[in-house]
Amino acid sequence: MAEHLVYTEEAKVRFLPGPCLKMKKKKKKTSMNCCSPQCGSAVYGLGFIGAAIYYISTAGGFWMGVLGVLKAIVWPVFLVFELLKYLGA
Repeated sequence: MAEHLVYTEEAKVRFLPGPCLKMKKKKKKTSMNCCSPQCGSAVYGLGFIGAAIYYISTAGGFWMGVLGVLKAIVWPVFLVFELLKYLGA
């Protein structure tokens, strides 16, 4: 029986010698999904910068500025707390 050889893109990549064995083709994403962690990180980052500027500008001394930076890191906690207090939960 005669063997049939099939030439595919995978076969080219699979049988290349040397460091090319580890190369894999990756598909690029062209669409932006706003439910992805990157969108949340951008909102959190902008909120952090805004909160840090606010807390540091209203600080009366050095340690109040340090406390302001710490508050800026956890600003979503304050937001959720005030929202739940407003809703009466």
